[in-house]
Amino acid sequence: QVQLVESGGGLVQPGGSLRLSCAASGSIFSFDAMGWYRQAPGKQRELVATIPRAGIKNYANSVKGRFTISRDNAKNTVYLQMNSLKPEDTAVYYCAGHIATMTYWGQGTQVTVSS
Repeated sequence: QVQLVESGGGLVQPGGSLRLSCAASGSIFSFDAMGWYRQAPGKQRELVATIPRAGIKNYANSVKGRFTISRDNAKNTVYLQMNSLKPEDTAVYYCAGHIATMTYWGQGTQVTVSS
């Protein structure tokens, strides 16, 4: 059973930056794609960004130009660099690994953007 563990969340002021990390217990190269999702209070979980094993990264329109997803296969870790953060980015951020029709989820990390 693969485990995904997120870290790096916290409280940041508007305009600030955070980098989230997702460490996998096994090889992330085994996943077809890795992704970051978020869920704000009272809202459905939504896609933030995905990065395939090979191919083009995908971003939600709301984060394009501000967030960057990357992966380090040697460290079995996926990152989400978040810049120019806004209050509406406040949410629990989840890491996910996709293999065919299966999705593995991390436990989530809270990101709060507030002055």
